[in-house]
Amino acid sequence: MSLLEVTGLQVSFNTADGVVRAVRGVSFAVDRGRTLGIVGESGSGKSVTAQTLMRLTPDATIRGTALFEGADLLTADGRAMRAIRGAEIAMIFQDPLSSLHPLYKVGWQIEEMIRAHEPAAGRAQARKRAIEMLGLVGIPQPASRVDDYPHQFSGGMRQRAMIAMALALNPKLIIADEPTTALDATVQAQILDLMRRLQGEFDTALIMITHDLGVIADMADEVLVMYGGKPAERAGRRTLYYRHHHPYTKGLLESVPSAAGEGGRLKPIPGQPPSLINLPTGCVFHPRCPYVMDRCRTDEPPLDPVAGDDPAHLSACWLPRTAAGRGEEAERIRAAAVAEGRFGAQGAAGAEGAAGDGRDGGPPGRAGGASGDGGGR
Repeated sequence: MSLLEVTGLQVSFNTADGVVRAVRGVSFAVDRGRTLGIVGESGSGKSVTAQTLMRLTPDATIRGTALFEGADLLTADGRAMRAIRGAEIAMIFQDPLSSLHPLYKVGWQIEEMIRAHEPAAGRAQARKRAIEMLGLVGIPQPASRVDDYPHQFSGGMRQRAMIAMALALNPKLIIADEPTTALDATVQAQILDLMRRLQGEFDTALIMITHDLGVIADMADEVLVMYGGKPAERAGRRTLYYRHHHPYTKGLLESVPSAAGEGGRLKPIPGQPPSLINLPTGCVFHPRCPYVMDRCRTDEPPLDPVAGDDPAHLSACWLPRTAAGRGEEAERIRAAAVAEGRFGAQGAAGAEGAAGDGRDGGPPGRAGGASGDGGGR
C-alpha cells in the first residue's frame, strides 16, 4: 500500500448561484520519497484537492476515500486530524505572508507548532530546534533571525521559514501548494533545490501543486493534469512531456515559452476554463479542443490506459489510444476544420499533428529555461 491513496475524491460547495463541483473523481497515490505533481489552470481543482486532504474545507460535501497509512483522512475526527496535521502531513501554502501570523515572531510560531505535537518538549528545546531548522533551510544567522517578525523577512526567506516549520517534525508527507508562485526566478530555483535536497535527506513524500510546468519538470516523478475539477491525464513525468495523449496537456506544454522553441510563437489555449456550476456536456474540454468530435460533445470520456510503455499512463480523451491512430484521427479532424473555415492559418498550425506524437521538444526547465531531462531525475 502507498503512503497516501486517494480514490474517487469528490468535493462540492453549495452557493447562492448553485452547486460548485470543485473536484470530480480524483484518484492518485504517493509513496515515500516520491513526488506527485498536480498541474492545471486556475479553477481546475488543484488547491481544493489539497485542502480537502487536510480537512480545511469544512463547508464542503465530500465523497471518496483518502487513506493515509491505511486510515481515512476524510472520516477522521477532529482530534485525529489535529494530531496528523504538522506531525504526519505538513502543508506549505502559496502566500507565506498570509500563512505566518504578523504579530508573532517567526521562531515563536515554529516553537508553538513543535510544542503542540510534543508536549514534553520544553520551550528551550523547541527554540533550539527552531533555530536548527531555520539554519537547515538556509536562513542566515538563524540564532538572531529567529526573533524577527514575518515582515522583516524577504519573500524567499518567509517561504524558507514555512518549509522549516513544515519539516520541523519530520512529516511523512508534504503538500506544497504553489510554493514558488510569488518568488523571482533566482529565489524560486533556490527553494526548489532546497526542497529536493531535504526530501532526499528525510525520504519525505511530496505533492507539488503548481501551474508552472517548468517546476513539474524539475521536481515530479508522476504528473496529474487536472481540468474542470477532473483528471485529464496522469503519467510518469517523461511520458507526459514526450508522449502525452490529451489535447489539454498538449495545449499546456505549447503555452510554455521554452516549448515554442527559439524564435517560435506561443500557442495559447483558446477560450476560458469552464464554470464549475454549469459544466459543459460530454468532455468538459471540448469547447476549447482543436480535435473535438461529435462524441466529445455528448459523452464524457473515462480515464483509461493509453497504449505505450508506461502502464500508469491514463487519459480522459476519445482520441485513439495508439500513437498511429491518434495521428491519423487528429490529421483528419484538422483537415476538416480547415476546410470548414473553423481555423485560419495560425489556428491550423496550432492544431497540426497528433496530441503527444513524440515530436514535441523536451520539458521546459525551471523558471522557463529549457532543461532537456528536466532535472536529471
